[in-house]
Amino acid sequence: MKALSTAATGMLAQQLNIDVISNNIANMNTTGFKRGRAEFQDLLYQNIERVGANSSDAGTVVPSGIQVGVGVRTAGVYRITDQGSLQNTGNMFDIAINGRGFFHIQLPDGQDAYTRAGSFQIDQNGQLVTPEGYAVQPAINIPQDAIDVTINEQGEVAVKQDGQTNPAVVGTLELAIFPNEVGLEAIGGNLYLESQASGAAVPSSPGQPGYGTVFQGFLEQSNVNAVGEITSMISAQRAYELNSKVIQTADEMLQAANNLR
Repeated sequence: MKALSTAATGMLAQQLNIDVISNNIANMNTTGFKRGRAEFQDLLYQNIERVGANSSDAGTVVPSGIQVGVGVRTAGVYRITDQGSLQNTGNMFDIAINGRGFFHIQLPDGQDAYTRAGSFQIDQNGQLVTPEGYAVQPAINIPQDAIDVTINEQGEVAVKQDGQTNPAVVGTLELAIFPNEVGLEAIGGNLYLESQASGAAVPSSPGQPGYGTVFQGFLEQSNVNAVGEITSMISAQRAYELNSKVIQTADEMLQAANNLR
């Protein structure tokens, strides 16, 4: 009786579904977080009577056949890259991306990483870094005597120093886009790595065709929708319960067969 193993695959699938939903809910307030969605596929079918097979010597064929499915499997966890809302923080080093693109970050081992979380700070040398101290690329250095820092929508960083009338541009932020953003490898810490699935990073200045713009004093919020996640969680819970009921029913049927006299 295949119902036992078939329902077991359904329960395992819904367990993973709940894992993805719980991660979404846990990151409702994570800057720049993109929610995930579990996707499933049916497993191979057992052909008891193959569709289209000849049913007689006269050339008649089986119109539908008998195919019995053996369950479900996880096809992948798809990352939804919808734009999150922008929250005004008032911090001059908070930078939000409105549109496509990722900030380029250099990890301590020299590896390139990418992020949508623009909650930057400056280190002891005046360089723009992430909260972990990872340098933003290209390097932006803020003079120690700067009294004001302005970042326009095209990513130009201008500082006003004491005694100067006009601000001086000290660098320009860059954004990187990918042929397939969903293919980026998440490593935690709001960081992603380039992968073969994502394609190579294509850097350019904010505001160029196909690239988003940046807003100083704002942060992009998570794109998790609480109501949608709760609805999905209830649906997954009901599906899990139904699959467990199938196992219980199959067990009772096998027990009845075993008790035949």
